[in-house]
Amino acid sequence: MQEAIAITEQPISVSVPVGFSFTLRCRAQGRTSLQYQWFCQHQSDCRLIPGATNQDLPIIAEQTQLYTCRVNDLHRNAVFSDWVKVEVHQCVARGLPPRLWQGEPVIVLNPSEQRVEVGQPLQLHCAAMGVPAPSYQWYRNGNLLEQQKRKKLWIAHAKISDSGTYLCCASNRHGEHWTNAVDIHIGSTCGSGKFFATGKIALLVGNNRYQHHPNLLAPVRDVFELSRLLKHLGFQVVSLLDLNKAEMATAVSRFLQLLGKGVYAVFYYAGHGYEHLGRNYMVPVDAPQPYAPENCISVQRILQKMQQQQTALNIILLDTCRKWYNPGCALSQVQPLEPWGNTVYGYSTSEDAEAYELQDGEFSSGIFMKYLKKHILQEKKVTHMLEDVLEDIGRDPLVTGKQVMEIKHTLKEARSLTDPICPLGAPTEPWGHGQELPSRTVTFPCGVRVELHFLRLFSNLMFVCAKPQPPLAHITDPQLLLHQLAETDDVAIQRESCLDHVETLLASVYKRDELDCIFQLCALQKIQTDVVLQLDLHYIRPSTKQRTCESLQVTLPKSLLGQFFSQRNDSQPGSQRAPARTGSVCLQDALVLGTDPKGQGSLSTGSAPSLPSSSPSTFSSEPEENDESDLGELCLALLRAGPGQDGP
Repeated sequence: MQEAIAITEQPISVSVPVGFSFTLRCRAQGRTSLQYQWFCQHQSDCRLIPGATNQDLPIIAEQTQLYTCRVNDLHRNAVFSDWVKVEVHQCVARGLPPRLWQGEPVIVLNPSEQRVEVGQPLQLHCAAMGVPAPSYQWYRNGNLLEQQKRKKLWIAHAKISDSGTYLCCASNRHGEHWTNAVDIHIGSTCGSGKFFATGKIALLVGNNRYQHHPNLLAPVRDVFELSRLLKHLGFQVVSLLDLNKAEMATAVSRFLQLLGKGVYAVFYYAGHGYEHLGRNYMVPVDAPQPYAPENCISVQRILQKMQQQQTALNIILLDTCRKWYNPGCALSQVQPLEPWGNTVYGYSTSEDAEAYELQDGEFSSGIFMKYLKKHILQEKKVTHMLEDVLEDIGRDPLVTGKQVMEIKHTLKEARSLTDPICPLGAPTEPWGHGQELPSRTVTFPCGVRVELHFLRLFSNLMFVCAKPQPPLAHITDPQLLLHQLAETDDVAIQRESCLDHVETLLASVYKRDELDCIFQLCALQKIQTDVVLQLDLHYIRPSTKQRTCESLQVTLPKSLLGQFFSQRNDSQPGSQRAPARTGSVCLQDALVLGTDPKGQGSLSTGSAPSLPSSSPSTFSSEPEENDESDLGELCLALLRAGPGQDGP
């Protein structure tokens, strides 16, 4: 049965400077003529606004208050709009908001650097103006903090692993703006004698699909698992799959650029490899038969260049075979390492031996990674942690007499991967910048809204996920299909590079009921042109009982996909890009949408669904800082008062 009164346009919360003029709007439909009455609430006092009986309520901002609008008809039916918050900033910097302000977020309060003892509360605070009022999302070390979506970040009992670089993104439908990045130190101060890192950087490479050698299974799962664990330890991580020699060289070069004094650096490789006269070589996916140094990447050369960056800790983890190969080949030209006492080698197997994979359901996992992930979070010296891994591998009956881990090191200090991060001087350029792309909502001609999420399980493998947003009452049996349009070289590369069963890893991170229609984009470093995806919505209109298809096109700029392989990510002076240490890239004006109501596509039901948004994409009108139960009581009191009375 149709409701007597239906609100068609709710008022929106705003965050504005004192003295700013704006208008709250409320629209409704009913069977008779309608009357409007606005109410405001400040602290515990809720009162009727005299004379505020129009659909629009002009306001000159003076103090922070809540507002709602009562709509009633001639039969004494009444409904209330959402409560909205008008947040008024009494003190803002000169020149804010800018002239010709259109309501986009403007930061008025940045978080400040803090040093907090372990177990004590950590609180960071930021604020932004915006119309609508901005939504907030906090990040640590470039990684999204799923539970921190308010102006105030609150951690009741800080841990050492909470140390890092924090910043917040304020966003609304007009765009997004980032706070300054601040360094948070948990535990003792940097000068107290405890070891610390000025930064933590990791490059993980897993080669699975080879052109001239047998394919492997374990590197996909192993790189994924190690990436998650290192991020938990505060590392900025880039994880890459299936690289040719040029791509491996570029990734390593980019990695080395970002190392600096006092940094903890981890380089991990899983794939084919071999050893020649004590030197280790990694085999790119395009390396021909037989193995030769000129077609492979020297591990010792990478470590030597890592040392040149004055790092505090260098860790090389090689999950690869070490069979002796090509005794007649010349050695790569590598100088001896400096005796700085900061280097750790962790070999998954011993000299002239193979490394084995363990079948685990849909995926294989390396024996080495099986036990490394068990111990890597331990708060102990890195070499002692690796010794625990070595002992566990030695006790595994599956590889007894076949695989024994080997550790080589010159580590003279008791440094641990769990050591806190205490940046010195100017912050270094971020590693992993751009991994999180903000979600976007698109609207089909029929009115259905679909939220698009972009998730990188690996730095060069991304999922585009689509999920319809309620309400869907006006259509039935909605089904979404995502697919790539043109038959280009990039599309052929995508088809060849797609990995089977990766959706299983996706489901291990996100709940299946949060997932819907997904599309996998692989080998992002190879993409030469913008990627055009088509989103088809198939549904049945109840009025006609006919099945209909509507289509939208989404363009992903190539510059946002293969960015890890560019030497620099420079921005223009004054441009509003994400600050240096974020894990997000601004997609403002970057997603190009096209509508084709007649577009057709094969019908497909998404096998596994959309992910939590990497930045806010819905803008709640509900006040952020108020108790919802109190607001509910206010609404009930106003309803009990009826349309003919002034207040509760």
